[in-house]
Order: sequence, then C-alpha cells, then structure tokens
Amino acid sequence: MRKLPDFPWDRLAPAKARAGRHPDGIVDLSIGTPVDPVPAVVQEALRAGSDAPGYPLTHGTPALRAAAVGWLERRLGVAGVAPVSVLPVIGTKELVAWLPTLLDLGAGDAVAIPDVAYPTYDVGARLAGADTLVTAPQDAADLIRSRRPKLVWLNSPANPHGRVASVAELRGVVAAARETGAVVVSDECYIELAWETEPVSLLHGDVCDGRHEGLLVVHSLSKRSNLAGYRAGFVTGDPALVAGLLEVRKHAGLIMPQPVQDAMTVALGDDAHAQEQKERYRRRRVVLREALERAGFRIDHSEAGLYLWSTRDEECWITVDWLAERGILVAPGEFYGAAGVRHVRVALTASDERVGAAAERLKN
Repeated sequence: MRKLPDFPWDRLAPAKARAGRHPDGIVDLSIGTPVDPVPAVVQEALRAGSDAPGYPLTHGTPALRAAAVGWLERRLGVAGVAPVSVLPVIGTKELVAWLPTLLDLGAGDAVAIPDVAYPTYDVGARLAGADTLVTAPQDAADLIRSRRPKLVWLNSPANPHGRVASVAELRGVVAAARETGAVVVSDECYIELAWETEPVSLLHGDVCDGRHEGLLVVHSLSKRSNLAGYRAGFVTGDPALVAGLLEVRKHAGLIMPQPVQDAMTVALGDDAHAQEQKERYRRRRVVLREALERAGFRIDHSEAGLYLWSTRDEECWITVDWLAERGILVAPGEFYGAAGVRHVRVALTASDERVGAAAERLKN
C-alpha cells in the first residue's frame, strides 16, 4: 500500500464543530460541492436513459463524443479534435489520481505540479510511485527543461486561487515539453467560470498551433452543470495518448454508466443552464467579496473559478478559527501546498441564503 498523506479535510473537523455551534447554523464555504439543482433537461435525460440493462461503451457513445467536440468548438474555440479522441471518465478526480499510473509512470519518473494546487495531483504521483516536483506556474517551462519531468500538470483557472494562465505562459510550457518529450495535462474544469479575464484552453490554436501531440485536457461537468453526483467528465487531446488510456480503461472496467452518458450528452449540448448557473455564482461572488474586503481581507488572484483566495496576512489556521467563531467554515490554504499557508479558500458554492448569512456575520 502506497503511503499517502492524511486526507486534509479530516483536519477541519474541530473548526467545523465550532462553526456548527453558531445560533443560526454553519455556513460551509470549505468545499466546492454544488448546492443548486441539477438542470431539468439533464434530469430528464437521465430518466430517459435509465432502462440500460447492457454494458455501456468504455469509449462513450458516438453522440456523447460528438457533443464534447461541439462544446469544445462552440465554447472554447478549440478546433481539430476528432470524436475518437474524446474519452469519458468517471469524474475527473478519478482520472487525475490514476493518470500517472495509466501513463505507466513509476519509480525514477517525475510529475510536475503547481506550488499551490489541488492535492490529488500529488496523490496521483504517489500512487504511481513517481516523484513530485513543485513549481510556480510561471516557472514551469524552466523546470521542464532543467528537471525533465515525464508529466506536467497545469490548472487554469486554478484551484484554489483562481489564477488564469496567459497564452504566452501556456505556449512556453508547450514548447519546453516538446523539447523534452513531457506530457502536459491541463485541468480545465473551471474554464467557463471566468470573471475578470478569459481563460484559454491548452488545445486552443493560439497555444499549441493546432497540434495536440503530447497534450491532454481534462473537463468536468461537476461545476458547469451541477453534476458532481453524476461523476461526469472527459479527457481529450493527443489521439495516441487517448487511445492508450482507452485500452487500459477497457481492461480495468473503468466505464461511465450509460444513463450518465446520456445525461452528459444533453448537458454538453445545452448552454442555457450553464449560463444561468454562472450568473448565480456571479451574484454570490459579489456579495462574498464585498463582505470579506469590508472585514479586512485581501483577495488575491480569483480572476475565475469558484473560490475567493483570501488573506488577512496571518497564518491560515488563525483565519480559519476566526471565521469559525462566526459560524463560517473555509479551507486553509495549507491544504494546497506550503505556498498557501497565509491564505484561505472561500467557496461560492452555498445557497443565496447562506451566502447572505455569511456576509451579515462578517459585519461583526
């Protein structure tokens, strides 16, 4: 059994208990789980596909893969992806955790991850027995050339801090990876949730000149369509890499259930519900940001995504405790790496009523 770090959210239990003692109840802004309803069109698609007695296709239905290609072109301006190069995954966390293993990385190989990052990038390297190299995103190209990792993780817009990588930065990473033979994977699950700048996909022609060799992107419907409970996402990019992943996943039985494939197809083809959800998050973001800044917080980055990267220029657990005394639970930046120890992550994923309650409490 691989030695893994303790599950970070277990350490929040005392703060959660303290916040839960507030007379008006807890406002939990610590995790990015959706709280709004699954769109009606998606629910209907799930019901319509529920009579599914046979085994589903590991590669996904042709309709699902075509819907993903259409969404990439329509929403992200990504051209040149063939449906055969789309592979559904059972929630993107599963893929993130197992991708180094699926790519046959192991002892002596290295995986590069951002210095403030989703913890599962590191967990995936550990599961494969590979080493982890930590780098600031703007220094990733230099690290690729000097340390030669086999796999490089990008995350733009980033969790936890909402930073968006520029086209120049992405192009630099792609150039360095092509010199050294590294695989670059961009986790883009927040890419439609832009507030202050427009994120660009790794597969966009401005970044990769229309060549997808050595590149993969990961997309999730958990945030866009409130489908965290459906475990619906996909990976696409380099046709050879996707074909290799498909082959392993066939042997391992990693298959998205057929009713979820049907629901995902509809969700990818419908932009109206995604825009409605984005507007909900926009309103909540305005309320929370104004309340935090009035209370003396500084918001760093946070140009996109579902979080406000907030600091009072103190150790993050002091901030967690200060907020817990007011019935508000947030995630300490330490969960995301040593570079995050003076920040907390404040999620927008609470109801309008709970966000309003948090704003009122921050006045005191």
